[in-house]
Amino acid sequence: MPPPPAKWKGKCEFKDSSLCNNKLIGARSFNLAAKAEQPLDIDGHGTHTASTAAGAFVSNADVLGNARGTAAGIAPSAHLAIYKVCFPDGGVDCAESDILAGMDAAIQDGVDVMSISIGDDPGTPLFDDIMAVGSFAAIEKGIFVSCSAGNFGPTNSTLSNEAPWILTVGATSLDRMLVATAKLGNGAVYDGQSISRQKNSKQPEKQLPLVFNSSLCGEGALNGLDVKGKVVLCERGIVGRIAKGQMVKDAGGAAMILMNKEIDGFSTLADLHVLPAAHVSFADGEKIKAYINSTRWPTATVVFRGTTLRDTSTSAPAMLSVSSRGPATQSKGILKPDIVGPGANIIAAWPFSLENATVTAPTFNVMTGTSMSCPHLSGVAALLKGSHPSWSPAAIKSAMMTTADVTNIAGKPIVDEKHQPADVFAIGAGHVNPTKANNPGLIYDIKPDDYMSYLCGLGYTDQQVGKIVRRNIKCAEQEKLPGGQLNYPSFSVTLGHSQTFTRTVTNVGTASSVYAVKINPPSGVYVTVKPSILSFSDMNHKATYAVTFTRARNNTAIRPFTQGYIAWTSDKYSVTSPISVTLQ
Repeated sequence: MPPPPAKWKGKCEFKDSSLCNNKLIGARSFNLAAKAEQPLDIDGHGTHTASTAAGAFVSNADVLGNARGTAAGIAPSAHLAIYKVCFPDGGVDCAESDILAGMDAAIQDGVDVMSISIGDDPGTPLFDDIMAVGSFAAIEKGIFVSCSAGNFGPTNSTLSNEAPWILTVGATSLDRMLVATAKLGNGAVYDGQSISRQKNSKQPEKQLPLVFNSSLCGEGALNGLDVKGKVVLCERGIVGRIAKGQMVKDAGGAAMILMNKEIDGFSTLADLHVLPAAHVSFADGEKIKAYINSTRWPTATVVFRGTTLRDTSTSAPAMLSVSSRGPATQSKGILKPDIVGPGANIIAAWPFSLENATVTAPTFNVMTGTSMSCPHLSGVAALLKGSHPSWSPAAIKSAMMTTADVTNIAGKPIVDEKHQPADVFAIGAGHVNPTKANNPGLIYDIKPDDYMSYLCGLGYTDQQVGKIVRRNIKCAEQEKLPGGQLNYPSFSVTLGHSQTFTRTVTNVGTASSVYAVKINPPSGVYVTVKPSILSFSDMNHKATYAVTFTRARNNTAIRPFTQGYIAWTSDKYSVTSPISVTLQ
């Protein structure tokens, strides 16, 4: 690794400063309750996310022998700086004052990208959202900010990090599975996921009694029940997945089959359980229940099949059930989440032994959630910043969103946890495609001042806007920009009869180029675009177009939401913007 860039002003606050190097160029800690605390990771989350974004190449990486291969972050040649702002021993895990202090320090130190797998409660007004405040200061300095959408899905309107200057990232599955199979006494086989702690993957397939005594397997729920030496079926919910296995083990159970609730559908995860376990879908869990009720002596076993790669007949990537969904509640003129990326069963660096968490022995571990998808997109942003150093944060966001994939590896629509086509409140613009994002053709750019006009357009008071931008603002002297008029690379429309929006695109593709509009209108809505042809004669030239959305007279749709897209296509590019319409 080369030395840090000349602009770098960061610090290394480890007692042993040699822990910093040309890869880890900064490490700082922000804890008002314990100012002398070192920036050491005590739960693994920060190490995992940091290495996902910018970890170096490591050969023979695995999780207790599972999924062996070469590991690397998305931007392995990027420098990395760590800002510790969460301290679980202080009453509040991540204090707002510590978060803001860390973000401000990162700005002053000279970072290019912030990856923040933290979020406020869904529905927090922007002026009370510390992530919105800290990230606004960042984008004013040209720093890209990527944040997790949250893990409160699949219910709608559960997003965190709604601010339009933040890239809000949802989570999808991979085409890799860590397969654990539940084999029943009647010969039925149900593939799920889990990670084996067994040193010998060829463990005997011994059928054991199968019971379903307590649906959630919570604290004390198995007390007094005879589960010793048996396979216990547990339902997902309330209690953590791994904690359920611990309850089964403590009660003497030999193995666990963990089934989804109906809301989680087919979204299964590979956890490092404390006993042999298989996490199966809701549909398969219902079949296992039916088997238990059909025979006097039900039996089962759990067999680990190791790592498998799905072929093009499968549905990867697919939405994770836990990934928070739109629509946005505080930024109703902005479609959120912006984009999705890999967040299921992500293997990345871990600071402790998996056999004994009290032992510092760097290894790898698997984690799931939008905390994991966020650093994937942060790494892509770092690559784009390196390739296009003059691009603004909004330009980088636009490049990723307008080139995102809405189909899976089989060429079919990306599906949700129910195996139904995922809507824009789940996938936003789609699944990130880094190669296409590096050459998007056109970009939608936004200046920081435009966001201030947007905030005034939300009807915020001067004081509320001032809290976000951290200076005095007079909205009476500021242009008020309706949310839907922000030059965003997507459309979120609340429609009575008709509305018109304008957008301006900048040519960053081929100097001399012509784009024609392609419209897939939302059901029951007419969409017209003027002009329908955009011509460019040089790089960085701009063109403006207007989009009118009109509700069809015979539209009697019961569903309150409908969706579509607009794409500007040339002989080389397709620049796509998703549309969400809320019918009034």
